[in-house]
Amino acid sequence: MLIGLIRHGLTDWNAEGRIQGQSDIPLNDEGRKQAEMLGDRLLQETYRWDYCITSSLSRAAETGRIIAAKLGIPLLEPDERIRERAYGQVEGMTAAQREEKWGKDWNLLPLGQESDKQLQARALAFMEEISALYPDKNILVISHGGFLAQLYIALYKDKYSERLGNLSLTILEKNEKEWNPLLYNCTRHILQQQH
Repeated sequence: MLIGLIRHGLTDWNAEGRIQGQSDIPLNDEGRKQAEMLGDRLLQETYRWDYCITSSLSRAAETGRIIAAKLGIPLLEPDERIRERAYGQVEGMTAAQREEKWGKDWNLLPLGQESDKQLQARALAFMEEISALYPDKNILVISHGGFLAQLYIALYKDKYSERLGNLSLTILEKNEKEWNPLLYNCTRHILQQQH
């Protein structure tokens, strides 16, 4: 079983450096183009994908619709568990605004954000259930940067820490109890278009 983990395309808030969390911010035109680029790349590769599942937030759902349509694969029901981390009071703020209001250690304050532990627990529960439901299928999962970063920490501790790019692709292969990474945070499809 393969799982292809994808961060949704660019939004205006991404471009402005605002924390989105569970605020439902749509893709912008650039984000839609990025999704098309990844869809085109996936059509060229040897991996075959059976299903696509997205978070219920519109930026992930639209990314998934674009990619699933390109590949001609079914889109499963959105899953609440793969939504972005809830950031509470800091949603919509830039780094400068957060630091001005609460200081550099704003993330240590109780501002209504979901903890790493909570996020990792729902990420691992999702992975366990999806591999039990579709043990012999290859599934694309469209989610969010903060969520995916915590999933990788839960699976691999500190092995992977680079920031996840919009429309980055990570492919994990299920071997009995382990998820082996075949590809991590790859944005080749976007970088090729920029040259």
